[in-house]
Amino acid sequence: MRAVILAGGLGTRLRPLTYSVPKPLLPVGETPILEIIIKRLREFGFDELIVAVGYRHELIETYFKGGEQFGVSIDYVREPERLGTAGPLSLVRKQFQFARDETFLMMNGDILTKIDLNKMLIHHRQHGYELTVATRQHSYQVPFGVLEIASGVVQKISEKPTAHYDVSAGIYYMQSSVLASAPDDRPFDMPDLITVLLREQRPVGAFFFDSYWLAVEDLHHIEEARHWLEQWGEL
Repeated sequence: MRAVILAGGLGTRLRPLTYSVPKPLLPVGETPILEIIIKRLREFGFDELIVAVGYRHELIETYFKGGEQFGVSIDYVREPERLGTAGPLSLVRKQFQFARDETFLMMNGDILTKIDLNKMLIHHRQHGYELTVATRQHSYQVPFGVLEIASGVVQKISEKPTAHYDVSAGIYYMQSSVLASAPDDRPFDMPDLITVLLREQRPVGAFFFDSYWLAVEDLHHIEEARHWLEQWGEL
């Protein structure tokens, strides 16, 4: 099994830290985010990793090199410009050979999680999906009274209701056939890819999980991640 890690983002919400260091190298405690991800993937048997890099790619490549010191093999694809959250798949397609019906994992390079990737893989294969999205429920409380209005007449008001959404967790299992759907040389995001597959009536599934998950987006997320990883003895 191979895994593709997207690590080319600018990390703008973590500036000024990311002016000099790319987000995947920001430390949680003393361990870079991407190193924590790689060690987690290794525990699930992923020993061939492809890291899509862009911003400050030379620092990431210098730190991780070929991956030997982390017990994995790491190759890189470099984005000549920002290609979005699915665009790097076109670079992967051009540079690497995949078996006809090979399954691989793709995930964002800023996610710390306790998701069971083995259970997700079984779910993906049992249902014959071409792409499976790891999915969580996100709740949002509207900070106002919400009105239901018909023909200018208020029918109902709900004070600060909570809405629930099933959201993507930035972790995907894919079949190698999906690679051909990523266009060359232009930005392309995961919603674009999923829309293409659905329009072509190709099976896209969801794997629901409720274990720990955190996308590191700002400074307090780094401190939160440090707290939990120390609790679990992973730092």
